[in-house]
Amino acid sequence: MAELPPVAASAGNPGARGGTPPAARLVRLLEALWRPALLLAALFAGWWFVAEREYMPNYLLPTPGQVWATMTEDWSFLMRNTYVTLYETVIGFILAALLGLGTAVLIVYSRTLEKAVYPIVLFAQVIPKIAIAPLLVAWFGVGLTPKIVLAVLIAFFPVVISGVAGLRSTDPELLDLSATMGAGPWRTFRRIRFPNSLPHLMSGLKVAVTLAVVGAVVGEFVGAKEGLGYVLLVANGNLDAALLFADLFLMSLIGIVLFAVVEVAEALLIPWHASRRGGVPLTTS
Repeated sequence: MAELPPVAASAGNPGARGGTPPAARLVRLLEALWRPALLLAALFAGWWFVAEREYMPNYLLPTPGQVWATMTEDWSFLMRNTYVTLYETVIGFILAALLGLGTAVLIVYSRTLEKAVYPIVLFAQVIPKIAIAPLLVAWFGVGLTPKIVLAVLIAFFPVVISGVAGLRSTDPELLDLSATMGAGPWRTFRRIRFPNSLPHLMSGLKVAVTLAVVGAVVGEFVGAKEGLGYVLLVANGNLDAALLFADLFLMSLIGIVLFAVVEVAEALLIPWHASRRGGVPLTTS
């Protein structure tokens, strides 16, 4: 039987003709970063101005210096709790990705399972997760398990939706070609359907990894003794705005770092896709 070509190669992969020079990639990176960097600098300057002039009391809006001092003084405490939240987020995200992709495959390959599973997935998504957090604590205790479960529940839905969309976006002619060449369902999935679904799937994973952080933190709001969500409750109860801001910064940092990791994985897995190529306008502006 003839070898089935990968989707990337059969699509006229421009990346096969040579990658983007490093200097060009650096220029594109700087072009992408200067606008958000300028906006962040303006927001930081506004924050510093309002806090220094005490237009709002410092117990409500601390100065950047106070936040920095809190981070340095409580560094070990914050890092210990950051590790807990990071661990819960990563494990929850990985489980959500595996379960979500598996569910998407079942939905795409079985019309019966689609009619049975899809409404349940939608129903589970619309339930407010903060409402079931106490129930998870009652079932699994106050350890890491309920936080990981909540992270999975929140991150699961976008993986399923993007996986279904990606697996169904395969050109029917490619599927007919693979059947003509004698390829079985597994070989067709591995060589055609799954590679073709990666652009959609990676978009869903980037959404899911940020939602996993939210799930872990929400789980820590109920019955936790460690984690950034627990620190947030402590800071709020003590009216410690500097600790609260430091905690929020670390939460955001976790989400940004994990998003960047998925972004790098996307660049490695689908360098042939239009969104990864230079010179391709992604907006109409």
